[in-house]
Amino acid sequence: MSARPVPALMLQGTGSDVGKSLLVAGLCRAFARRGLRVRPFKPQNMSNNAAVTDDGGEIGRAQALQARACGVPTSVHMNPVLLKPQSDIGAQVVVQGKVLTSAKARDYYRLKRDLLPRVTESFDLMAQDADLVLVEGAGSPAEVNLRAADIANMGFAEAAKIPVVLVGDIDRGGVIASIVGTHALLSEGDRHWLRGYIINKFRGDVSLFEPALQIIRDHTGLESYGIATYWQGANRLPAEDGVALEKAGRYVRAGKDGKLIRIAVPHLPRIANFDDLDPLAAEPDVELLIIKPGEVIPADIDLVLLPGSKSTTSDLRFLKEQGWDIDILAHYRRGGHVIGICGGYQMLGRMVHDPDGIEGTAGSEAGLALLDVETVIGGDKTLRQTTGMAGLGGGAANIPVSGYEIHMGETAGPDCDRSWLCLESGIVDGAQSADGRVAGCYLHGLFGSDAFRTAYLAELAGRVRDGSADFEAGIDAALDELADHVEACLDLDGLLALAQSRSE
Repeated sequence: MSARPVPALMLQGTGSDVGKSLLVAGLCRAFARRGLRVRPFKPQNMSNNAAVTDDGGEIGRAQALQARACGVPTSVHMNPVLLKPQSDIGAQVVVQGKVLTSAKARDYYRLKRDLLPRVTESFDLMAQDADLVLVEGAGSPAEVNLRAADIANMGFAEAAKIPVVLVGDIDRGGVIASIVGTHALLSEGDRHWLRGYIINKFRGDVSLFEPALQIIRDHTGLESYGIATYWQGANRLPAEDGVALEKAGRYVRAGKDGKLIRIAVPHLPRIANFDDLDPLAAEPDVELLIIKPGEVIPADIDLVLLPGSKSTTSDLRFLKEQGWDIDILAHYRRGGHVIGICGGYQMLGRMVHDPDGIEGTAGSEAGLALLDVETVIGGDKTLRQTTGMAGLGGGAANIPVSGYEIHMGETAGPDCDRSWLCLESGIVDGAQSADGRVAGCYLHGLFGSDAFRTAYLAELAGRVRDGSADFEAGIDAALDELADHVEACLDLDGLLALAQSRSE
């Protein structure tokens, strides 16, 4: 007799950024608190916000957060296909944690059919030790022009025989039409897997929406599993992709003494791993400004932070086209500080070479020359979680740090002799200018280390600050609040019963 299928439920959306990732994270924590062994899964993700897994690969940052909500180690099988955009029509394709190829959209469409067995293999591995698997779709199943090769939504639901609940975002308007329209566009076969819906991001009096529930039922026959009201704590958790930054401009919470540390971050087209910014944005005396295209970097800032990039040379050219290189050099001449992480570190050097076109068009691009280093992009991708010690202001490396590396290429030059990170196994990382006002490194998550963040901001401000909060504890507290929120808003018993119906 074959084993009964593990209970599983898939949340798909009426579009991108409707809140699927956070809802899954909240459900993961809520069901885990009930004593269930819960695992997250996303067949295909598209994001340059990636996490290094405990088994040595990479997955979307949202699935890493969901794993944390479940209280389990991260695995490459939680997100077996990760697309990391390098241009408007092409992306790096990561399969089960490792780079498979780079492909343009049309080529990837043809490749997807061959990836479905790898996706279902990963799902089966995740289900082995689970009482419940919560699956997140991507984009919308209503993109029926792409259905034939779909592995992210109904294509996967059909292959794994998983019931689907549709998430609609009322905050953007038209939620009734988006749910009814999605149902209408699906084939009869795909409608078989669609069993219900959730209204997300509701503001105001929920009772006013109750007549709409019957309208949706009349047109679709779908069951409502609840109305999730707008949760104000969303900005305390890592965002999945750059959509969040598109909406951002200025994060600030006034400090007790009114003195702010002002940090400017140029919004690069291929910005990657931008959750490096979250610990800074959470500080009460930090004003974090996301500088959009067409804007200038203000003169009265304390720090320019160049973030990671999935395509360093093209983002470096974009930075120059915006005139941000002139702003950054003027900031430095005025005595300001500049720091770069990963791709941003590479941009601070004299040159970035991509001889094989790994991140786009082959060639070289002059950097900002604020550090006497050069980078050659190539070789195997470095993927590792690590801990170590950091030094500031030319001092000894004596501040504990932890994070992860996820990059291709090597950086070398005289300023690397002033490396300021000493990581596990004696690995040194980073470079500093002779005056200590420019620094770069490959370690993502650096500012998530409370002791380092506290010391760095104090040095930047030139004053004693109140101690920084425990950032990691804050994430767990936010996940608990999110779980409380979904418990209060949604029919968790009904959702669990629906997941269990897969076994019947």
